[in-house]
Amino acid sequence: MAKIIKGNEFANAVLQNELPVMVDFFAEWCMPCKMIAQSVEELSEETNGKAKIVKLDIDDPTAVEIAAKYGIRSVPTLMFFKNGEAKDVVIGAVPKETMEEKLNKLM
Repeated sequence: MAKIIKGNEFANAVLQNELPVMVDFFAEWCMPCKMIAQSVEELSEETNGKAKIVKLDIDDPTAVEIAAKYGIRSVPTLMFFKNGEAKDVVIGAVPKETMEEKLNKLM
């Protein structure tokens, strides 16, 4: 299951993680976010141990600085990290295959 993290967990969960990480920047009110939620969960289970998938609610007060730092202006935004660096980004509701393709490039 994709873990919902708080802003204060971002560095540890994403930037310092040895595995590739996909961050789902989302909001509870966002319909496209809800549309891809099942695919995000499935991908989280399928990549368990090979990659990490986390979700960050952009409306959470602890996430505001992080969303600003990475230029998140639209949700859902999926950002892919490796070795603490953002390597790729996808904006909008995309098929699970697109998420897999981006994540597989980092594994």
